[in-house]
Amino acid sequence: MLSVLRVHLPSDIPIVGCELSPYVLLRRPDQTVFTDDVPESSPIEGLFLRYKWYRIQSDKKVTICSVHPSEQATLQCLGCVKAKIPVAKSYHCSPKCFSDAWQHHRVLHERAASAVNENGNEEEEIFGRFNNNNSSSQNLSSLTNGSTPLYPAAVTQRNGGETWFEVGRSKTYTPTADDIGHVLKFECVVVDVDTKLPVGPSNTILTSRVIPAPSPSPRRLISVSNVDLVGNLDLDGRLSSTGTFTVLSYNILSDSYATSDLYSYCPSWALSWPYRRQNLLREIVGYRADIVCLQEVQSDHFDDFFCPELDKHGYTALYKKKTAEVFNGSNVTIDGCATFFRRDRFSQVKKYEVEFNKAAQSLTDALVPITQKKTALNRLVKDNVALIVVLEAKFSNHGVENPGKRQLVCVANTHVNVQQELKDVKLWQVHTLLKGLEKIAASADIPMLVCGDFNSTPGSAPHALLAIGKVDPMHQDLAVDPLGILRPPTKLTHSLPLVSAYSSFARIGGGLGYELQKRRVDPATNEPLFTNCTRDFIGTLDYIFYSADSLSVESLLELLDEDSLRKDTALPSPEWSSDHIALMAEFRCKPRTRR
Repeated sequence: MLSVLRVHLPSDIPIVGCELSPYVLLRRPDQTVFTDDVPESSPIEGLFLRYKWYRIQSDKKVTICSVHPSEQATLQCLGCVKAKIPVAKSYHCSPKCFSDAWQHHRVLHERAASAVNENGNEEEEIFGRFNNNNSSSQNLSSLTNGSTPLYPAAVTQRNGGETWFEVGRSKTYTPTADDIGHVLKFECVVVDVDTKLPVGPSNTILTSRVIPAPSPSPRRLISVSNVDLVGNLDLDGRLSSTGTFTVLSYNILSDSYATSDLYSYCPSWALSWPYRRQNLLREIVGYRADIVCLQEVQSDHFDDFFCPELDKHGYTALYKKKTAEVFNGSNVTIDGCATFFRRDRFSQVKKYEVEFNKAAQSLTDALVPITQKKTALNRLVKDNVALIVVLEAKFSNHGVENPGKRQLVCVANTHVNVQQELKDVKLWQVHTLLKGLEKIAASADIPMLVCGDFNSTPGSAPHALLAIGKVDPMHQDLAVDPLGILRPPTKLTHSLPLVSAYSSFARIGGGLGYELQKRRVDPATNEPLFTNCTRDFIGTLDYIFYSADSLSVESLLELLDEDSLRKDTALPSPEWSSDHIALMAEFRCKPRTRR
């Protein structure tokens, strides 16, 4: 007889908006074990599986800490209530939690006060500094939201002070806001197809309490061309003006690398792919970029998730996977670079794929003696790739003197080798990519954008090559060159007028945009203090370079700093689902001079 052997959930904490997909292990009448579904339409010997989901609502009212969503709240910020900040953001699990989160939390009060002033109302001090007597908070022995209990008493059948609401009848279930603070129950039972009655006992599993999806403070676009303009990104309207376009670059952290061994500080539920993919999608879609360059995108996640989901938002997708696979437990996965562009803003003209392995083969064939070829390939073949696409804009900022002139832009998206000891390989990969882009630029005089995770810090040889077009022959990185592929150093040049977009914060030298960001930029390199932040490393590895002769930077997505990340944490976190941060720049095409 068909029977259920085991039921369990891969994630220990359910989150609003993240699908729950139970693992159900079954045994057939012939004693073979399987995990496939058995619907009523395809019974096995007259038996099928019936699923139900319940929300368990008790008399006890529960609220969730806004900082630690897996913890129940014990106090509430009265300043938030007075300022009419969303009530969910006012709860904390302990006085220490409230104190530690104050630098982040007070931003909510400042923005609320600013909004009041902009509406012409009298400014009012709504929140004092936190002090040891907790004068700004109240204990939540019995929480209410106004005069209405947070979770009103249910009017249905009750059992021992609990009420069970049926909320779903499929194998999977996606928690909603109504489920926050409640335990869910999954029930699986074998049913007779004729009588529709259960056969044998039901198998059930209870979840932890449902928590809201964490919502980090939105990052703003800050103008560097008009320093008095600071704009919020929102889904209701585009901030970009006519004739400009935005480019996003983001290493999203492949699931195959997101292990609890590497990121033990991140809660397991926040590290799980079902949660991270939804959080990443919300973040990426929220930026509303015209062009999106992602790195570390697994091939199956591109096909099954990112491509169809971003298609719903008007994006065309391109993908180049790495040339080697990664074994992860029982699965073999492969990641790569994905580039998306908005169909209403651009059309594709041409695509190029760069496999550094093929370039390594050509290099060793030409320069390396046959006796050393195997050693050379072992060092150079690292499976990294780049994806280059030439796009044509469907908008124009050309004047009447150039009616109908095509506006092309070339976008390169790459992920350079990560191994720090292979400095020669990193530099060779970057040089190889730039030489290919030189050929494209020479053939069509196209503005260039070079985006990605270069796994190279500011001041390194790859960064110098990108930013100033050459490498100092005495640069310390050139000391690592066992194959002689970097000699002579004078060949390490390119003619593309590339500039790092985020160095614009330093170049404007003042104004509102610079003042807001100067604490987040390294004055020695004019690059962000970090784009990658883990417990073991904090520094800048990601860049957006552009050709300064044909493009100008209008605005930049604000950087994160220590206040933006919660105290004593690192990435990924419940709020930010990658160990990298996204970079985004808004560009305008410069008028081309006639030759």
